[in-house]
Amino acid sequence: MKTTVDIPDRLFKLLRVRAAAEQTTMRELLAAALQQFLGGSGGAPRKKFKLKDGSVRGNGLAEEFQDAEWAKIREEIYRGRGGEQ
Repeated sequence: MKTTVDIPDRLFKLLRVRAAAEQTTMRELLAAALQQFLGGSGGAPRKKFKLKDGSVRGNGLAEEFQDAEWAKIREEIYRGRGGEQ
């Protein structure tokens, strides 16, 4: 399908240079970019996101905080960092 799209001059120049560098047409580059943007098939598949393991060593809370109220834990966390109340 043919259509008319107004592309800013700067983007048009970048598109033209990229198409020449990749030895393809501007039409193919635009179609691939739109497909990727719209989530359609045909573009490069995205890697599945994997959350990095952020676990730490240890056996839970230190003894002094085992039965402590949140206020005491928070106070210790912010001690010396301007969070004192």
